[in-house]
Amino acid sequence: MTSALDGKVAVVSGATRGCGRAIAVELGALGATVFAAGRSTRTRRSEMNRSETIEETAELVSKAGGTGVAVRCDFLEQEDINVLRDRVVAEAGGQLDILIDDVWGGDPLIDWDTPFWEQDVERSVRAWRNGLETHLRTLHTLLPLLTARPGGLVVEVTDGVADGNSGSLVYDQVKAGVRRLALGLSEQLPERGGTALAATPGFLRSEAMLDHFQVGEENWRDGIAVDPHFVLSETPHLLGRGIAALAADDDRARWNGRIVTSHELADAYQVDDLDGSRPDWPRWMKEVVSGGLDPAQVDPADYR
Repeated sequence: MTSALDGKVAVVSGATRGCGRAIAVELGALGATVFAAGRSTRTRRSEMNRSETIEETAELVSKAGGTGVAVRCDFLEQEDINVLRDRVVAEAGGQLDILIDDVWGGDPLIDWDTPFWEQDVERSVRAWRNGLETHLRTLHTLLPLLTARPGGLVVEVTDGVADGNSGSLVYDQVKAGVRRLALGLSEQLPERGGTALAATPGFLRSEAMLDHFQVGEENWRDGIAVDPHFVLSETPHLLGRGIAALAADDDRARWNGRIVTSHELADAYQVDDLDGSRPDWPRWMKEVVSGGLDPAQVDPADYR
């Protein structure tokens, strides 16, 4: 499958880090040309104030075997998205086969502990705009390219498969809204030969999460002392590999309208995480977290 996406063009929004970066790299590993779009560049950091950049992502895409194109884009600014669209037109002849909608950048704005009505409403609205308005603008601007020919794929990257209580009303509302975007598109895109779905990782071992636990990828297991459920964490590449395999699947329309987990995709396409394991976070969540089992008394190998 190393060239399964050769000749295909993808746009990944929110490609600076986390799932967006990993999805972009894994699409590149199958030969795709990937426009990696996000706010942080080597000369200009976003409000996230992190070191990862879109240039690094584009370089990783090319190193993996694809063609990476870095495009600075603030997805709350319509002119920036227009520039991204125009780059695709100018540099890829307007071809767009895969659109991965992964904009977020709202973590610093979420208050997990204070009742909603006691929170700063402007911060809440900003988080909502970062997580939903960005997706709407991206879809509205780029779908004319994607629907110009049959076979287009849209993946809305979310968190979780169902509405629930994460501890933040705003966070839940945003992620549920992202899932609803995928479901709404799944009713319209098939008329143009396209497919839309939502996808979620499990307990994500992203760059930011590693920093939160004060560990690196090489010693991530030290984070288990902080949160025992971290033992079932996964890198963003598990979701990235699943989505890349789905994009290369001629029968991908069977996923239309679904809300899928990284583990479900990994099982369907027989792909593993970077360490060769396949963490089953949904089953761990059901049996250990929700089931009330002591994670220290459970063998994590049974869930990998």
